[in-house]
Amino acid sequence: MNRPGDPPTVDWAALHREALAAQAEAYAPYSRFAVGAALLGVDGRIYRGCNVENVSYGLTVCAERNAIGHAVVSGTRGFLALVVVTPASSPVVPCGMCRQVLAEFLPSFPVRAYAGGGMLETTVEALLPHAFEPDDLGRG
Repeated sequence: MNRPGDPPTVDWAALHREALAAQAEAYAPYSRFAVGAALLGVDGRIYRGCNVENVSYGLTVCAERNAIGHAVVSGTRGFLALVVVTPASSPVVPCGMCRQVLAEFLPSFPVRAYAGGGMLETTVEALLPHAFEPDDLGRG
């Protein structure tokens, strides 16, 4: 149980369920590689995202970036955890573009990737060490 002022406890099972629900909504007619993501905001809300493909592959939007967009449009810019689920035989972590977008929202937070009955746990910082950050612009 959390004491007042403690960060919320991450309910990994709930995040996993929400990521699976998001995965079921993925639009992946070209790759058939449906991805779901569930992002826990500091507000305690869960923000879901799924991949949305396009015949022009460069226009495809990943599940992780959709979840971030869902959170941002809802007014949340701080995060506690992310779960990503894929149909792969072993866990797949976010792509490089998603890693940079996730790194925008400091501080780093834990990431769990699930697939094929396995799970990999890491952090945004470990996925993208030495990320390009606002301070690098000399404005921080």
